[in-house]
Amino acid sequence: MKKADIGMIGLAVMGENLAMNMESKGFTVAVYNRTTEKVDSFLRGRAAGKNFIGAHSLEELADSLEKPRRIFMMVKAGKAVDDLIDSLLPYLEEGDILIDGGNSHFPDTARRTAYVESKGLLYVGTGVSGGEEGALKGPSMMPGGSPAAWPYVKPIFQSICAKVEDGSPCCDWVGENGAGHFVKMVHNGIEYGDMQLICEAYQLMRDGLGMSCEEMHEVFSAWNKTELDSYLIEITADILSHKEEDGSYTVDCILDRAGQKGTGKWTSISALDEGIPLTLISEAVFSRCLSAQKDERVNSAALYNRSVPLFEGDKKAFVENIRKALYASKIISYAQGYALMRAAAKTYGWNLNYGGIALMWRGGCIIRSVFLGKIKEAFDKNPELDNLLNDPYFSSVMKDLIPSWREVVAYAVKAGIPMPAFSSALSYFDGYTCASLPANLLQAQRDYFGAHTYERVDAPRGQMFHTNWTGHGGSTASSSYNA
Repeated sequence: MKKADIGMIGLAVMGENLAMNMESKGFTVAVYNRTTEKVDSFLRGRAAGKNFIGAHSLEELADSLEKPRRIFMMVKAGKAVDDLIDSLLPYLEEGDILIDGGNSHFPDTARRTAYVESKGLLYVGTGVSGGEEGALKGPSMMPGGSPAAWPYVKPIFQSICAKVEDGSPCCDWVGENGAGHFVKMVHNGIEYGDMQLICEAYQLMRDGLGMSCEEMHEVFSAWNKTELDSYLIEITADILSHKEEDGSYTVDCILDRAGQKGTGKWTSISALDEGIPLTLISEAVFSRCLSAQKDERVNSAALYNRSVPLFEGDKKAFVENIRKALYASKIISYAQGYALMRAAAKTYGWNLNYGGIALMWRGGCIIRSVFLGKIKEAFDKNPELDNLLNDPYFSSVMKDLIPSWREVVAYAVKAGIPMPAFSSALSYFDGYTCASLPANLLQAQRDYFGAHTYERVDAPRGQMFHTNWTGHGGSTASSSYNA
């Protein structure tokens, strides 16, 4: 009996489409689902006549695979993954490879890698982005885990993933243990930021400029032919033109209450752990939380009875200002995301290829855009680049965008239109490019009430001082200090 090249566990939308993708690239795929009827219906339906092997048990799945076995798990993140690993281990042998393609939290992947390796097996935690269509036609993939597994999964991964114009695959090895899922987590955080920025641009045009859905559709369609050319801008244009059967616009019929699955929150928590100011993405997460408080917002809106004054001025010129503000804020989002990856790489000992990550995101994934090519160029030129804002290309672009950015944020503040992502991005930019922040006063306050000490401008870095501010305190200072 012919053996399969890879096994797929989990035949929900993503698992089924990834399996179809693998088979279309010439691989024989063994499939298993906990509800075995799903296996049978898949083999009778989409998989009919194709190179699939159905399995009704984990043992049957393991027996149907070429060695070393490669098993791709597409199950819900969390305990389900741990349970599945333990259920599989009795049927596996040394050198076999388990692959988790779900949205697992990176510390879980690091723990699982160590656990599976301790059993003599190899483990890969791979981020998969692109949704249903990407899974079928070519996703972006971000694998990490056991380095020894990469040569065995590389041919499959790089066959099924998206490709950029020159044929380069949007998939390469990211790093050890949880690196792949960490990079996917940051990708999702940036996705939160991009979506929130687009929504704020939409609200500015809708509420401030009084533009119709059709007018905004035309604007986003035009923006998709500029530096903002991206999947999310493209689908926003499509969404704004979609109508119900009665002729009303579908977007106007949707309740303004957003959902989330947690990856944006994980990104913000990681940023706090690493001491990285991930302000824009965190505001995007909080914006979803605020949107969920729909009933409270409706009550408060009635209490304050605030109306947005209609924009008076050159509407076309202001729309261009919004585009520039959106582009500037987008640069900040990626600058912060890359700063977080750089900090985590130091913490966990990962050797991340930042230009390569931009290439992985260049196609297949939700945040795919032309803009990512410029990020790849920046890190190719300077792999040690500390912040995108310090790259010559991006610094020259930002100088052109700043006046429009300030004008848009100032207008929104005066008009009472909430712009948390636009405004927090601008505040970050102003803080990052400010040589003298008021943290000297903050350090004085900390030293005053807690003897936390401070550094001085007229002494070497790292030399600590304490002042007896009241004349009543002693000379003893706190021993703990984190900058």
